[in-house]
Amino acid sequence: MEFTYYEHGTPAERWQRAQQFFDAKEYTTAARILAPLADEVPEQVAPRLLLARAYYHSAQLRRAEAELRTVLELDPVEHYARLMLGRVLERQGRDADAAPHLRMAAALSGDFTAAEEARP
Repeated sequence: MEFTYYEHGTPAERWQRAQQFFDAKEYTTAARILAPLADEVPEQVAPRLLLARAYYHSAQLRRAEAELRTVLELDPVEHYARLMLGRVLERQGRDADAAPHLRMAAALSGDFTAAEEARP
């Protein structure tokens, strides 16, 4: 595997670089930086959540789902991860699997109207 300049540096530098690529909608490049970074700091949710978002936006839905499930193992009440997991599952045509995650995300965010609407 060939390394590029954006894969070098401290974890903080790579995190900042990954965010810049994500903000520039270069999701595949952001994911390439974030994947090893998330493995380096497996206890931290933020790099893995941004990695899941990068996978989602680059249509790597199975990878996004796996990262979101890992985030939820680390932090079961991370409402944005619940919402994203629901959206990922919906995008895969798995509406029945998505519904409980969308309801829980809505409830965790205090949006009880959306929680009711997400019922199958």
